[in-house]
Amino acid sequence: MTSYLWSRGDPATDWSSLEKFISTQSPAQLRLWRGFMAARCFVAAVLLLLQGIGLAIGAQPANLPAIALSSAYVVAVLVAARYAPFKPMRGLGGAWLYTIGLDLVAYTALQVMQVGGINYTPLFALPVLMGAVLGTSAVGLGTTAAATLLLLGHAAWYWVEQPSDTSPRIVQAALSGTGLFVVALLAHELARRLTREEALAQRSRSAAQMHALLNDLVIETLSEGVLVVDAEGQVHAANPAADAILGQGLARIPLPFALSAHPAWVPLAALARQTFARRSSQAREIPIAQSQGTPREVRVRTRLTQSRDMRTESLCVIFLQDLRELEARIRTEKLAAMGRMSAAVAHEIRNPLAAITQASALLGEDLVDPAHRQLTTMVQQNAQRLARIVDDVLDVARARQQRVLPLDEQVSLDSTVRTLAEEWVLHSKQQGVLLSLDAPGCDVRFDVEHLRRILVNLLDNAARYAGDREGSIQVGTRVSPAGRASLQVWSDGAPLEPAVQRHLFEPFFSSESRSSGLGLFLCRELCERHGATIGYERRALSPGGAEGNEFFVAFAPAESRLTQ
Repeated sequence: MTSYLWSRGDPATDWSSLEKFISTQSPAQLRLWRGFMAARCFVAAVLLLLQGIGLAIGAQPANLPAIALSSAYVVAVLVAARYAPFKPMRGLGGAWLYTIGLDLVAYTALQVMQVGGINYTPLFALPVLMGAVLGTSAVGLGTTAAATLLLLGHAAWYWVEQPSDTSPRIVQAALSGTGLFVVALLAHELARRLTREEALAQRSRSAAQMHALLNDLVIETLSEGVLVVDAEGQVHAANPAADAILGQGLARIPLPFALSAHPAWVPLAALARQTFARRSSQAREIPIAQSQGTPREVRVRTRLTQSRDMRTESLCVIFLQDLRELEARIRTEKLAAMGRMSAAVAHEIRNPLAAITQASALLGEDLVDPAHRQLTTMVQQNAQRLARIVDDVLDVARARQQRVLPLDEQVSLDSTVRTLAEEWVLHSKQQGVLLSLDAPGCDVRFDVEHLRRILVNLLDNAARYAGDREGSIQVGTRVSPAGRASLQVWSDGAPLEPAVQRHLFEPFFSSESRSSGLGLFLCRELCERHGATIGYERRALSPGGAEGNEFFVAFAPAESRLTQ
């Protein structure tokens, strides 16, 4: 996209800027140049044709110099029309010489060699117009002065040859010169106005293109969905966020299309019609049916564009906002402050926990009864567990650097997963859980308590949406050909919506209002602390089998475990 900026001064008076525009970007001036070239070719052909016709019918004696001059003039103008480049005429230079100068010389010579009373004076209007339109004011006036002087010179030469008949010719030459000056001034002013208008139009067009590109970029990157609808209910524009929110393959529908054509979007079309009828903005929360999953609650706001004239119709711009994402952002902002407060509370909890641990240890030294010693041991264990939870809360709140675990803090993957999964089944009384452990002898550097927290969280999520049949939840381990161990928790639940998948591991985002949305976020934080990654995919466990939701944990590679 090109744009033109005036280098200095006012566009209405800065002729040098106009010349720059003419020489680089003015299609109108280029068309005028081609028109003048075509006119010169036509005049040359007519002159040669008139010479031939006069000679053929014997209306005038043979004038071989005039015929030769007309022939040479035809060749010269054809060559100029074919090869001469368009250049603005800033002075009486080369461009002026092989066009206007050539015309003045040719017409003057024909005027001198005229036979039979033919008057070539009207032809001088062509070079005068060409200089006034395609050149500066100095070029236009200079060309007109040259043509006038040539006409007066011819009249003076005729006076020398025939002194008895000079007055009419001199008067005729003076009147012709006066008329040429008037034509030159008017043509030059019209050419300047044409150039100014074209320059302004080009600048307005460039600005409009730039604004259109900026608007497209802004709309494309908006997190809110945007639909542009006319009064007939036709959608003329939509951004990717609208496609994600509406969830019916909006991006694949060619524009424009009727908003009411899809049953799920009929409420949006009705709201657009209401906006046009009332000529005011509307806002409403509407459930939008999805191709998969439950309907999505969407906040819809409409705005009418302002038309600058009566011929331009207003458009309705519909803004779509997923209420779940909005609520998640609000909760994130609110809970961010709560997180800072929880870090302070965790600091305060540390001191009583230390006192409880120390007191139970001292008490255990004096106790003899095994039952009492067992109670103090339980107190110590749970106090230590609470202390570790406090440390984890502080780690998340501060987002501090990952803690590097000792090299000897490794666990046997299969035996640990089996123990933790059996404990969860016993505690939750969930039926239909299958184990498929295929990483025998594989050790991973991971804290057992953190692995417990991750596995319990994933199993709780799976049990919430899985069926009751055998194998509806499956826990597995495997080792990739590259030697990287992984843990998988698969369930036969319904597929997750794309909007939910994008925010699975973000804090405080949940598809259920009763959930805090911290479970998967903490799982991700714990995995990253140990150099592992957690992810989600929709897949079938076997070819042709039923698809389900699988969360997997890929542990750090073996070489990473050895070098840390």
